[in-house]
Amino acid sequence: MHFVHELWLPILLAATGVFVVSSILHMLIPIHRNDYVKLPVEDAFTSHMREIGMPPGEYIFPCPESMKEMGTPEMIERYEKGPVGFLTVMPNGTVNMGASLAQWFLYSMLMSIFVAYITHAAMPPGSSYLSVFRIAGCVAFIGYGVGYIPNSIWKGSSWTTTAKFMFDGLVYGLVTGGFFGWLWPDAVA
Repeated sequence: MHFVHELWLPILLAATGVFVVSSILHMLIPIHRNDYVKLPVEDAFTSHMREIGMPPGEYIFPCPESMKEMGTPEMIERYEKGPVGFLTVMPNGTVNMGASLAQWFLYSMLMSIFVAYITHAAMPPGSSYLSVFRIAGCVAFIGYGVGYIPNSIWKGSSWTTTAKFMFDGLVYGLVTGGFFGWLWPDAVA
């Protein structure tokens, strides 16, 4: 953990920079405004969910009991009739933005620690800005942006939405790489 002591400032500034840039991307620039759409019959749908006492969780429908059942004619018919989807049900109550933002900042700190670890292992003190920027930025992009791809592959998320989140990840990678390149330790004489 020596690298954390040595790189605490770029870790903290990169996480803070990502936090600020993500706030700008998600609140001031309308790029994510259409990522999710309202259910056509939201009131009836949510009323039914309340009636059956739908607990928080992640659901898939239709949901086969086993891989073997997926290939049965009955299951194939259910898939073809539709709808087919994934559903995330959160606990009741208003969204606690403060808690979510705190968790996002902690995630950004964790990402910056991983970036510091990998970049420290790959680059000696005194490395050039561009060399450090490339490694740190790439690692950050992988952590922030590439992880959205499986949502489009497995959960049917729109590739357009995934591309927008990957763009966010690219921007976060550039911010992170910039701070690490700027504050990389000098070579010890």
